[in-house]
Amino acid sequence: MSDGKTTDNSKNAELAAAEPAAGYRVLARKYRPASFGDLIGQDAMVRTISNAFESGRIPQAWILTGVRGVGKTTTARILARALNYELPDGSVMAPTVRMPVPGVHDQAIMESRHLDVIEMDAASHNSVDDIRQINDAIRYAPVSARYKVYILDEVHMLSGAAFNALLKTLEEPPPHAKFIFATTEIRKVPVTVLSRCQRFDLRRIDAAVLTGHLESIAAKENVEIEPAALALIARAAEGSVRDSLSLLDQAIAHAAGKVQAEDVRQMLGLADRVRIVDLFEMLMKGDVAGALKELREQYDIGADPAVVLTDIAEFTHFVTRVKVVPSVADDVSLSEAERVRGKAFATQLSMRVLSRAWQMLLKGIAEVKEAPRPLAAAEMMLVRIAYAADLPTPDEVLKNLGSGGDEPRPQPSSGHGNGGGVPVSAPAASAPAMSSPAMSSPAMPAPRYDAPRGAPRASAAVSPRPAQEPVARLGEPDAAPAMAIGSFEQIVALAAEKRDIATKTALERDVRLVRCEDGKLELALEPSAPRTLINDLSRKLSDWTGHRWMVVVSAEQGAPTLKTQNDAREAELKRGVRGDPLVQAVLARFPGAEIVGVSRPNESAADAAIAAPPPDDDNGVDE
Repeated sequence: MSDGKTTDNSKNAELAAAEPAAGYRVLARKYRPASFGDLIGQDAMVRTISNAFESGRIPQAWILTGVRGVGKTTTARILARALNYELPDGSVMAPTVRMPVPGVHDQAIMESRHLDVIEMDAASHNSVDDIRQINDAIRYAPVSARYKVYILDEVHMLSGAAFNALLKTLEEPPPHAKFIFATTEIRKVPVTVLSRCQRFDLRRIDAAVLTGHLESIAAKENVEIEPAALALIARAAEGSVRDSLSLLDQAIAHAAGKVQAEDVRQMLGLADRVRIVDLFEMLMKGDVAGALKELREQYDIGADPAVVLTDIAEFTHFVTRVKVVPSVADDVSLSEAERVRGKAFATQLSMRVLSRAWQMLLKGIAEVKEAPRPLAAAEMMLVRIAYAADLPTPDEVLKNLGSGGDEPRPQPSSGHGNGGGVPVSAPAASAPAMSSPAMSSPAMPAPRYDAPRGAPRASAAVSPRPAQEPVARLGEPDAAPAMAIGSFEQIVALAAEKRDIATKTALERDVRLVRCEDGKLELALEPSAPRTLINDLSRKLSDWTGHRWMVVVSAEQGAPTLKTQNDAREAELKRGVRGDPLVQAVLARFPGAEIVGVSRPNESAADAAIAAPPPDDDNGVDE
C-alpha cells in the first residue's frame, strides 16, 4: 500500500489497478537515456569519455554546457552511474562505460536518490554557506558507492563568493570525490573554474536524427504519426530532445488518434510550408494583393502572424544558403516543395534582394510581436517587402544614373499590387529605367521603379542631359562644373592639390581600396583610421568635385594601402640595387651601412632628397 497502514490484498489490487492512470510518466522522463549508448547526437563527447574510462584518465571534474534539453543533467547522471557501476556478483571492480545490465546503484542514481550522488540546484543553493557544506562533507568517504559524486545543475547561478569557496576543493578533491557541473550560460562561469574542469559542449540534435528518434518512440508507444508531422515537431524543437518529446506528447493528446501534419500545424500555430513558399514568391514578384490575401487566409485558420513572418525569414535564409552552397537543398528533413522551389529561387534572385528581404523581415518580426494588432503590423510588413522587391539596389541606381537613364523600362506586372487599383505614377515607357530586376524568369516579372510623386518626368521629346553637362548646386547659380574622378590615385592627388595633408595621409596609410567609381568609393579601414574619416571624406569629395559622393566601408579585404604598396616597391628597388657589385663593395667597406633611398636616373636630386627618409647616422649610402 502507498500509505503503509494496511495489508488488505483487495485494497492493494484496487490501488494497483488505479496506479497507471495516476502515475503516467511523460515521454521526456519515460525515455530518458540511461547509458551512453542511448545518447543521440553527442558522439564526440561519448567517444572522449569512453576512451578516458578505458585508459584510466578520469578527471576530477567535468562541466557540461549546451542549450536546454540536449541532455546535460542526464549525461551527468550517466557519468555518475559509470563511475559507480557495480554488479551484485562483484565482477566489475572499476569505472566503466559498458553497462549492459542495471547495476547495484543504477536505479537510485538515475532517480536522483542515492546517498553518495548528491544533486544540487545551484539556482536555489547559490550561497557560500551551501558550498561550505560541500567542503565539509566531501572529506568523508562514500557510504556504499565507489565515488562520492556532486552534480551541480545551473552552476553559473552560484555567487562570486561561492565560486571562490569552491576553487580549492575543486582543484584538489579527495580521491573518492568527483564533480559534474551543468550550465546553459558557460560565459558566466569564472575562468578559474573552467580551467579546473574538463569541458564538453553538448550540441543541438540534427533535425534528421531527431526525427528518427521520435519515430522510434512513436513505434514503442504504438502511435501512428505521419512523417511530415514528425518533421514539423523536430523543426519546432530546435535541436532539443526534451522539447521534441514534450511536443510529441502534446501532439498525441491533441490528435486523439493518428497524428497528422495538419494537427501539428494547428497545435503549434504554424502555416503550411507550401503556402509559405507561395507567399514568398508573391512578395518577390511584388504581388501585394495576393500576399495580403494569403496572409489573411492563413490567419483565419489559426496561423500566428509573427510565426508566418518567421517562417518566411527561415525560407529566405534557406534560399540564401542554397545560393551559396547548392548542396544544402539536399536536406531530407525539408519538404519536396521547399527543396525544388528553393533551388529555383536561388538561381533567380540576387544576393542583394535576399539580403534586403532578410533585414526587413528581422525588423518586421520584432514589430509584429510588440504591436497591439499583430495582423495589421504583419500586413504592413508584407507591403514594404513587396514594394522593396520592386526597387533597384543602390549600385543599380548609380549605374542607371551614370548611363543617363535612357534604357527602356520593363513593363509592369499585372500581378503587382498596383494592378489591384493603386494608380501608377508614370507610364512605363516614359519613366527612368532600372536594371537588375528582383527575378528575371518569365514566371516572375521584372520589377518596376516608380519615380517619386512630384519628380520631373522624362519624355520622348526631351533628350536626357549629357553626362558632361555641368551640374549646378541648389543656391549656387554660378557653381563650378562637376569634376569626374575615375581612380583612387586621382582622389589622393586631389587631396594633395587641396592641401588637405591629414586626408591625404589617411588615404595613403589608413584605407585599403575595394572599389572606386565616380561618385562611389568602397574602402576597408585599418585599425589606425580616424573614426570620422568616412563622413569627412564623403563631405570633402562632394565639395571638391561638385557632385554627391557615397563613401562606404566594405566587408571585403581590399587592396593593400598605398603606403604598403610604396614600401614594397621601395624594398624591391633596394634589393635590386643591393645586388650591384659596386654597392656591395661600398657596403663591405663600411660595415653597418644601409641603403636608405634609391633614385632613378631621370629623377632629380631634389626629388630624391624629398622622397628618401633622413638617414639615422652618417653611414647611410644613397645610390
